[in-house]
Amino acid sequence: MIGIGMPRARRLGFGLAMLLAVSGCEAQQDIDNAPVEAAADEAFGSLPPSAATIAMRWQLLNPDVNSFTFRNTQDVFAFRMVEAPADTWELSRREGFTMPAATVAGEDADYAAWADRTFTNGFIVLRDGDVVFEDYRNRMTAETPHIAFSMSKTLTAMLVGQALDRGEIASLDDLVSTYVPELAGGAYGRATIRNILEMRSGADILERYDFGENPSLAGLIHQTAIVENKARFADFAVDLGNRAEPGAQFNYATLDTAVLGWMLEEATGQKLEDLMESRIWQPMGAEFDGHFLADGPVGEGRALNGMGFNATLRDFARLGQVMLAGGMAGDTRILPEGWVDQMTVMKPTGAPLPGYGLQTWQVDNEPGAFAAVGLAGQYIYVHPASGTVIVKLSYNPPAEPEWLDGEVLGYFARVANAR
Repeated sequence: MIGIGMPRARRLGFGLAMLLAVSGCEAQQDIDNAPVEAAADEAFGSLPPSAATIAMRWQLLNPDVNSFTFRNTQDVFAFRMVEAPADTWELSRREGFTMPAATVAGEDADYAAWADRTFTNGFIVLRDGDVVFEDYRNRMTAETPHIAFSMSKTLTAMLVGQALDRGEIASLDDLVSTYVPELAGGAYGRATIRNILEMRSGADILERYDFGENPSLAGLIHQTAIVENKARFADFAVDLGNRAEPGAQFNYATLDTAVLGWMLEEATGQKLEDLMESRIWQPMGAEFDGHFLADGPVGEGRALNGMGFNATLRDFARLGQVMLAGGMAGDTRILPEGWVDQMTVMKPTGAPLPGYGLQTWQVDNEPGAFAAVGLAGQYIYVHPASGTVIVKLSYNPPAEPEWLDGEVLGYFARVANAR
């Protein structure tokens, strides 16, 4: 592991040692050309991927090993650090909470059986801000960073709200091309920031990952940007055509969120990882460093804000508690007043999950409940009526069983309503 979770000085020293151990002219040239302000571990992690590294990247979703490939992704992918502060927001613990019975294949079962059946790596429950249950499985620990996949989208919406509150974005009804002129000639040039936050950009892309000789656009982006680091993820949005009028049709697309990330960098003049660190991670009092996967070398690539954030179970729970508390981390305001309310105004999706707000999901019919949701079973589930936050980090197979979502979401409701 290249320094994630280590104190900064130790990380930099460890990363420098790794840099000096790299052999070969190409590697040394990249080291010499790395920006001096970049942390040594980030520069090392951003070296052009070898054939062996690329082969390993293709295994990310392999159901035989994804319980482990979803962790410590900085060992395989380019990444950008998000440092934790010196002072942690300590989560208090409360005894006496009993996990309710679950339903497994139509029969009552205990939590352990449910967790095994639903591909669980980690599970935590907060009630009124207190940790009442915490569980790590498959050799995951409290210090292990785990990929969020599309839960990263909800974090992007948090950053948009902050930029709006600071006046860096004038209005959600501005065209995104106001901030990224390169997008003016295509579908995204006609879309507002609000359209894109709601996944209603109208851009002609489907979230379908076909690879091989004739890859889908989403598959091509994954291969060239994430696996090979030969292109920037958001650049595929330039000159893309329309499939619908902006605002007219819900169409879930990670490219939409990548465009929001590009817009944030242009509007604020800061990198996404720096925004996350200075505006959320450090003021929130995160316990451990987080990191974004990236689509290229330091100084060239961007953080993958649509699918690439990584953090520990408890720090994801802290993010959920911030949303539950209307943007507050204890006595510290993280998100503008009223922004969580805006994020969670849901519109029908026509998809299996019933509603979508601003990069945030309605996943069930529990009154007021909402969630950040990521590929392969990643959830931050917030249940305001009971003061409950649930985080589940998972390793679902790419072909998910039909029963899986029902058993997971049904148990979330049971846990939230348990006394």
